[in-house]
Amino acid sequence: MTEAVFDRLSAASYVRSPLHSQERDWPETNCYLDVWIELLPSLGLPPEACLAYSVTQDFEGDQFTFFKVPLEDLEALYGLKVTELAIYDRVETHVQQQIGRGRVSLVEVDSYFLPDTQGVGYHEAHGKTTIAVNRMDFEARTMEYFHGLGLHRLEGDDFDGIFQRGAHAQPLPFLPYTEFVKFPEVLPTPEHILSVSEDLLRHHLKRRPADNPIAAFASVFPAQVEKVSERDFGFFHLYAFNTLRQLGANFELFSAYLDWLAGQGRSELAEGVDLAKTISSTCKMVQFKLARAVMRKKFQGLDEGLNPAVEAWDNLMQLLDRHYGQDQKPRFAPVVSAAGA
Repeated sequence: MTEAVFDRLSAASYVRSPLHSQERDWPETNCYLDVWIELLPSLGLPPEACLAYSVTQDFEGDQFTFFKVPLEDLEALYGLKVTELAIYDRVETHVQQQIGRGRVSLVEVDSYFLPDTQGVGYHEAHGKTTIAVNRMDFEARTMEYFHGLGLHRLEGDDFDGIFQRGAHAQPLPFLPYTEFVKFPEVLPTPEHILSVSEDLLRHHLKRRPADNPIAAFASVFPAQVEKVSERDFGFFHLYAFNTLRQLGANFELFSAYLDWLAGQGRSELAEGVDLAKTISSTCKMVQFKLARAVMRKKFQGLDEGLNPAVEAWDNLMQLLDRHYGQDQKPRFAPVVSAAGA
């Protein structure tokens, strides 16, 4: 028997969020946020509203902060309660139970069995990623799931592989980290979402890095790349993903957030849209230069390529401070839920 959270949705006809358009600098961001980018519109909610936290991204010395929407932000904005799901039985049994209650489960799985990773990892490489299950049928061994750029379908051996069934059964099965989402009885109004989102922006601005994180990265970038060039080329992809890609994708999404605010009547933020896009496009350009530098073993001048992004970050923060900074009193006190603790 097939059960679904969103029965009207089908992988065959699903239309992805514009935030995952192939025309963007970074169509995919990271597995956890990509799920929310598709899940929220399926509820009729704007995913852009939850992206205020982007300003808190910092350079952590070896990588940029892996950006994830805070769970307390999801609850304050949309009334969504995200809680860890204890796994004591078979994973798919728990997921089916939650689907029957109208809840989505977010499950860590092996991307080896996900058809949407074709050409990247599907049946080639094992890796941890997060999916959100919409539809499941035990008898037909099929499942539809949110991941990456949209809603996808898997079946047969891949179904068994995801849940360690049949030929893929393990004597000591892996128990993945799993969350489930409780939806509110009544969805919030657009006015509520806008008000809370702006107050969250005020809140997160106070938590942003004290110093320009892109300048901090630029100061060590050439030396790091020189060491990266001594490793196999596959390591280059890991380094680029956790530095330039994380930074660029984070601020491309932030540009979408500011564009959303501008569309709500906050036209004074239009300049900020362009500044955030400058950070994104600069990272994409420098990533191409990085690949050439690694191949040619020439690393001088890489830091200078980041100058437009460094300047854009400073100007962007000044703009935001003028409109949402310390002198602006918030109307909303962020709620810290148990799920977000």
